[in-house]
Amino acid sequence: MIFRTGFGCDTHRLVKGRKLILGGVEISSEFGSLAHSDGDVLIHSIIDALLGALALGDIGTHFPDNDKQYKDIDSKILLKKTYDIILSKGYKIINIDSTICLQSPKLLSYINNIRKSIAETLNISKENVSVKASTTEKMGFIGKGEGISAYAMVFLAKNDPVIE
Repeated sequence: MIFRTGFGCDTHRLVKGRKLILGGVEISSEFGSLAHSDGDVLIHSIIDALLGALALGDIGTHFPDNDKQYKDIDSKILLKKTYDIILSKGYKIINIDSTICLQSPKLLSYINNIRKSIAETLNISKENVSVKASTTEKMGFIGKGEGISAYAMVFLAKNDPVIE
């Protein structure tokens, strides 16, 4: 077996008048992520982690924010396209570990649905998708409610017949 790890992060400004989407799930909030796509920082960080694990660039390389076809796109579509690239290289996801940093609203009641959404999009077991939420204790731009960040790590594996 060949193993690879990847790390990704994403940050967006929060503004009124936009939906807050995390892991493909709409979160009840007065504020949402300002972005070219739907602004799903969690999925964007997972995409960057997947691409980074195989040194394939980043989300902007594959889905540029100046390309009209990605305007307001559902980030689950981008995640599926990214995973198709990973699968084409012979790798599969062992697990995803992620953290969302957001002062408000609290996300505990959404976590299970977020995990399920990501797992279904990737056609993997929900038990292989970890999503956690944290605040910044009211410090910095996140603590002031001005922004949101997400971080993700992925662990990938590939069967290598030469080694086996």
